[in-house]
Amino acid sequence: MEKDRSDALCELFSKDRFAAMCGIQIDTIEDGLTRCSMEITENHKNAMGRPMGGAIFTLADFTCGLLSNSGGRSTVSLESHIAFLGVAKGTKLIAEAKTVKEGHTTSFYEVNVTDELGNKVAFMTGSGFALGN
Repeated sequence: MEKDRSDALCELFSKDRFAAMCGIQIDTIEDGLTRCSMEITENHKNAMGRPMGGAIFTLADFTCGLLSNSGGRSTVSLESHIAFLGVAKGTKLIAEAKTVKEGHTTSFYEVNVTDELGNKVAFMTGSGFALGN
């Protein structure tokens, strides 16, 4: 991906106040792939001391949204489905989104969420709709 386009996308997504409040960091933006991470803090934990499903979903959704908008088209989510696979044992969550199919107006993505130790935490699929630019 061109550096200027990547920088512009980072600038746009830095305005996402909820993601910023959650501590989500953009790590990688490449053609067909984005990676974001989030340090697990006490604010991310549920009553059992584990990362809350909503925190995991927020990271996955943000990473998918970043990817769906990386091609220069304004894209909104049509649907998302997440499966929680296991418990994070590390201190950081990492989401990696990949393009499965990108059509004229609709697209489909998959997101894998792990901890920094490589433990599988969640798998999300999502579809997007490209708005007329």
